[in-house]
Amino acid sequence: MRGVFLRAEWRNLAVVSYSIDPEVLKPHLPVGLRLDLWQGQALVSLVGFQFRRTRILGIRIPFWGTFPEVNLRFYVTRNATDGERRGVVFVREIVPHGIVAWIARNLYNENYDAMPMSEQVVTGSAEYAWRPEERTHRLRVTASGLPRLPDDESLDTWIVDHHWGYSRGRDGVTIEYEVDRLPWRTYPVGDFEVDVDATAMYGAEFAKALGQRPISVVLAEGSKVSVSFGRRLR
Repeated sequence: MRGVFLRAEWRNLAVVSYSIDPEVLKPHLPVGLRLDLWQGQALVSLVGFQFRRTRILGIRIPFWGTFPEVNLRFYVTRNATDGERRGVVFVREIVPHGIVAWIARNLYNENYDAMPMSEQVVTGSAEYAWRPEERTHRLRVTASGLPRLPDDESLDTWIVDHHWGYSRGRDGVTIEYEVDRLPWRTYPVGDFEVDVDATAMYGAEFAKALGQRPISVVLAEGSKVSVSFGRRLR
């Protein structure tokens, strides 16, 4: 991994994924990437998780180092000299702290917004809520058993096994960064709830996909992570 910008823990990830028309994603696709498909389908995922014990350049962040995040992402891949790199592109990311959003927007040009958020997390259950204005949006996933490493060829593994992040710089150049972590164990899912005004949050083109029945619901334990500095691809 190139130089590490951030170290943290990503814990209790609630991931609800939907099939989506690839044409919806193409305007959001940075240069040099192609869509990563699951059995011929493009997927988009609504993800809530806990950002814990954050350190930037090795320095502990005292007041906003632990917080929830909710994001909408889709899956991409590119061919590099060392092989295929499978990653994600974020449509929108929500955090409760303006300084976190500012850093992500300025260093990675990610589409971060700050708004009031809450979380209710216990072992085997994770709920994340955010309130941009009067309407509260909510994402919840509850387990029905103990966690385990999913099978290598499973959809659970495909969804969580993306270790690169990509964004489009202000000048249009693609930015790439690496996320180094251990494999994540996932729980069998017993129940879930998605109460989101998708049109208001993500636009009508994404609302159609998020209004369908999900193709997958995952609750992952998470792990420690290291995130590299972004690199501009030529």
